[in-house]
Amino acid sequence: MDEERTSGNKLAPLLLAVDADPVALDRVEAELTRRYGGDYRVRAERSATAALATLERMRDQGEPVALVLADQWLSGTTGAELLARVKSLHPSAKRGLLIEWGGWGDPDTAGAIFEAMALGRIDYYVLKPQRSPDELFHRTIAEFLFEWARAEVPVEGEIEMVAEPGSPRTHELHDLLGRNGVPYACHTPKSEAGRELLAAAGRDDASLPVARVRGGRILVDPSKVDLAAAFGVSTDLGEEREFDVVIVGAGPAGLAAAVYASSEGMRALVVEREAIGGQAGSSSLIRNYLGFSRGVSGAELAQRAYQQAWVFGTSFVLMRDALELVPGERSHTLRIDGCAEVEAAAVILALGVSYRRLDVPGMAELEGTGVFYGASAAEAKALAGRRAFVVGGGNSAGQAAMHLSRYAERVTLVVRGASLAASMSSYLRETIEAADNIEVMLGTEVVATEGAGRLERVGLRDRESGETRALDADALFVMIGARPGTEWLPAEVARDEWGYLLTGRDVESQSRFDRHIDGENGTGPEPQMLETSLPGVFAVGDVRHGAVKRVASAVGEGSVVIQQVHQRLEALAGAESRVG
Repeated sequence: MDEERTSGNKLAPLLLAVDADPVALDRVEAELTRRYGGDYRVRAERSATAALATLERMRDQGEPVALVLADQWLSGTTGAELLARVKSLHPSAKRGLLIEWGGWGDPDTAGAIFEAMALGRIDYYVLKPQRSPDELFHRTIAEFLFEWARAEVPVEGEIEMVAEPGSPRTHELHDLLGRNGVPYACHTPKSEAGRELLAAAGRDDASLPVARVRGGRILVDPSKVDLAAAFGVSTDLGEEREFDVVIVGAGPAGLAAAVYASSEGMRALVVEREAIGGQAGSSSLIRNYLGFSRGVSGAELAQRAYQQAWVFGTSFVLMRDALELVPGERSHTLRIDGCAEVEAAAVILALGVSYRRLDVPGMAELEGTGVFYGASAAEAKALAGRRAFVVGGGNSAGQAAMHLSRYAERVTLVVRGASLAASMSSYLRETIEAADNIEVMLGTEVVATEGAGRLERVGLRDRESGETRALDADALFVMIGARPGTEWLPAEVARDEWGYLLTGRDVESQSRFDRHIDGENGTGPEPQMLETSLPGVFAVGDVRHGAVKRVASAVGEGSVVIQQVHQRLEALAGAESRVG
């Protein structure tokens, strides 16, 4: 197509459509231009060869590509094969496979969609527009562009930051802002914007990160509480001190409990020490969560749940640690770092887990400068053309490897076990096996890390032969399992040998239920399914002994536990009426 048929500024991101059918291509181009032409360049090509030439030219010129749409049946190749190549040219571009209405009924087309999704060659399929305007077509396109812009376009007016690339504090702030869904822009000290911000702060360098928040206020080396308060998140309690239920932890289980508790009229408070979303919040893409056919990032899912709970009336205190739980007869007292104490008839422990750490020479010194626990989207972009290692064999490790592979030249998944079958979902295994820049090293462990100020090499040992070798590395992401942070809980809350909370039938001793409100004979009922050994204290999600470590399972437990909290409140009310 002629260059004149594009629209917008030369540096505007590109929307590229590829289809050998000129009629269908004209419809797609017209819809894209009419709706998005003011902000994006729109270009249409009839061959994969011409499309690749355009994409290569834009890569060489450093120009952005937001979206590539390709029909499956192209001359000499397929749309899925073309879109697979897009990944190496423009890693952040969204990729949609164009199909005609009803095309899913054609076995060949359906097979192509299934294969392309399983192999990570496309983000989803897109139905070609049938009319103008075709809002079904635009719904998919708008979602693609929203996801692309959220990840790639700096947003001014929320938080602007200058920090040294690769420093531990920079990583910490990136992770905090990204997982809490805060739009922000981060500049290097040598950039024009970075120098201007440092001058405004009266600083000569960015050895301490500097942030400018709404209203122009400057923060030097801000704490997580400072930043949270700056972007409007509550880090302190209001006037209320008594609640029906206090939920400790804002991962999927805690957020689900908050939504159901508040929607059913309970006064609910959520206390979270770090980021909304917990461990799931660091997952780059969750494809097997019900209702999200294209997949959803953990951060996006968590932000939606947070907003849902907030609209129902849940109170939140973020960036604060729960320090102590004091048992009571009718209510329990929770002491919160930097805040007043609160009381609640029921407490839900949705603490999640934290990543286990590797005891490897040199690793502690490189943490945050090439060695990371967990994986965040912010680190992936910095690895363009570099080599990354991911340690772990679970779903989180697999998702991290897939996300990193969009940017890194090479990703190596290091797994102690002999197989991924027992620890990773089949769809992830298939996607990893098909990725041409992901290598899986089974029966292997990390035994050393080296580098002067930043990770440069990792030492790996074959567990069977004992052979050790050192490989060049730019980043190492450790995702080897987790431990529950339950040490602060009172002795009345029973745990297993690893610290996971016992609930229901798993509670070792029923003698601790003597204080149940309706226990007239001094023994009381057995704990409910999600209730711990301390009456009125419940556990949901990954922190619970025997939990299925899946987001859907955590959400399910978070919703189910509210019914059991209702029973607790009804028992309290019944006992009170009998006393009255």
